[in-house]
Amino acid sequence: MAKTRIYELARELDLESKEVLERAQELGIEVKTASSGLDEDEVGLVRLSYQEETAEPGTDEGTPGVEEEAAEDDAAEEDTAPEADGEGPAGGDGLTLIEVPHDVTVADLAEAMDKSVGPVVKALVAMGEMAAGPQPVPVNALDPLAEQFGYLVTVSAPPEEEEAAVISLRAKIHDEDSAADLEQRPPVITVMGHVDHGKTQLLDTLRHTNVIEGEAGRITQHIGAYRLEHNGKHFSFIDTPGHEAFTALRARGANVTDIVVLVVAADDGVMPQTAEAISHAKAAGVPIVVAINKIDLPNANSQSVRAKLTEHEIVVEELGGEVLSAEVSALSGEGLDHLLELIELTAELEDLKSNPTANPEGVVIESNLEKGRGPVATVIVQRGTLKVGDSIVAGPVAGRVRAMIDDSGAQLKEAGPSTPVLVMGWDDLPNAGDRFSVAPNDKEARSIARATYDELRARNLVVPTPQERMASLLEELRTADDAELRLIVKADASGSLEAIRDKVVEITREGGKITLVHSAVGGINESDVLLAEASHAVVFGFNVRPDGKTRRLAEDKRVDLRTYRIIYELLDEVEQMLVGELAPEEVEDILGLAEVRATFRAPRLGTVAGSFVTEGQMARGAKVRLVRDGVVVYDGTIASLRRFKDDVREVAAGFECGIGLENFRDIKEGDVLESYLVREVARV
Repeated sequence: MAKTRIYELARELDLESKEVLERAQELGIEVKTASSGLDEDEVGLVRLSYQEETAEPGTDEGTPGVEEEAAEDDAAEEDTAPEADGEGPAGGDGLTLIEVPHDVTVADLAEAMDKSVGPVVKALVAMGEMAAGPQPVPVNALDPLAEQFGYLVTVSAPPEEEEAAVISLRAKIHDEDSAADLEQRPPVITVMGHVDHGKTQLLDTLRHTNVIEGEAGRITQHIGAYRLEHNGKHFSFIDTPGHEAFTALRARGANVTDIVVLVVAADDGVMPQTAEAISHAKAAGVPIVVAINKIDLPNANSQSVRAKLTEHEIVVEELGGEVLSAEVSALSGEGLDHLLELIELTAELEDLKSNPTANPEGVVIESNLEKGRGPVATVIVQRGTLKVGDSIVAGPVAGRVRAMIDDSGAQLKEAGPSTPVLVMGWDDLPNAGDRFSVAPNDKEARSIARATYDELRARNLVVPTPQERMASLLEELRTADDAELRLIVKADASGSLEAIRDKVVEITREGGKITLVHSAVGGINESDVLLAEASHAVVFGFNVRPDGKTRRLAEDKRVDLRTYRIIYELLDEVEQMLVGELAPEEVEDILGLAEVRATFRAPRLGTVAGSFVTEGQMARGAKVRLVRDGVVVYDGTIASLRRFKDDVREVAAGFECGIGLENFRDIKEGDVLESYLVREVARV
């Protein structure tokens, strides 16, 4: 006998699927999602529960005496509160307890201890720390320094970073608005997946347009935002050129996505970028709906796709999991109605609401200069209703909304929550990921933009280095009760990766945990750096290296990259980091990079790499790695270095040379030679 889906029963009862699902679970029926099936007896049981409710009015009244008991509990807490202070201002061992702010300066600490700055600075110098009055007290010196002067220090919690405040924008919306002002809003969906798996074609068919023909090489080169209508319901889609753009937005605090549609080609299966997209979606904490595309091809295998997804902890309903999936053909349109129905169910369970009457806020998705229009930006309104004529500000850029254009090219007078629109009238180009808001007037908008610019400029002048960020992370791991160490692990082979993953999860500490944000085989790439920045993770590489572009991006984003050749050294480091300590280490300085453009044989030298130095310099006798496709295949010494027929000591960037490696001849075109110097330093 055919089963009745929960969402079908909800429609019959004129109720929300989420409510019926919760009721079924309360009745002890084993269901997981709104598309789970109920047999005839279970349907009757759910119906009966609602009939009994209508027959017994007043059952939702509160239990007598609860408020009185709560009041008594509050009173008991108030009575015991003063005793929690113990000795009051004095700490143990006769030390006086004082509270100082996070990153307290030497001058402020001296003032709190009622001392002159001079003696405090001298005490710091005696401890081997150099810090003047306006500079912050080194974290490791704060407690012993205060004890010297007879004080015990407690540090107040650091202020939340601006990014964290923006990331929680959706929660903030609910906190600031009363329930009466909130209205249901359309979901914002990001389409992700491997290149050429049909993401944009899927949207083209849904919208009955042909956007993909306008893309170079039929591959998406920018972020597009579209609004669809299906059976009276609206959906806002973001089509990205890959998960990097999705994560770059999130790294800037623009957690705009409600649902991720993961497109997987039925003939190609789960590919490396598919796995990376899954990691990025999980890190964002948003629900995933799987669209198995290209099912009309002869070699399509949907079951194989579902099985492969389980290796990445994506278990679809058909295999007993909770992730919804639909088989579709982006070319013919087969299955797209079912996909939209699943998205609608997911949005209903997420209970997406916003206040359309509040002061408008939202996120800039992309921006560019257009001939005849000047600076334009695609934005998604998250709260309030944006109108033509509004004074608008996004980060350090102000403007006035001169016109708003939707994805079909029509001009709009206003745009409500979850609406993507192209906004004209900016003074300059806003940055993708910047949050926008509406100011009372143009003067106020420019004032806010100028203040933001000054703040960003001041902040950029004191951007913490990766070492300083690591010091901050270690301090947090040492002191936090529920510390979390987030890792991204890349390895040269699946066997190595499996061994590292198995051992890492065994590393534990009371009050601390390790979260593996992403792990994969291959070299460290830019996507790993962006994901690490967005999720505040540390990147660990086993026998793999980042290329020059990735390394520069990591330096720019202040992401910590760590590479190893021995597994137990990597595991030891993870364990030490979890307890907030690191032993002294040997660090590497990259001296130069060279690309192998040809190979030839020479008497007595064997294979010589005809190379072009791209960065720094290559020196004879220096340590060198040979990296092939991100994986280290040789680590040794430069045995010979030649310019034309002459032996030379070093070759600078921009010049060609012949490089011979000590006891190694397996050199191929396209290999990268990485010269480095090892030095020993004390760890943070």
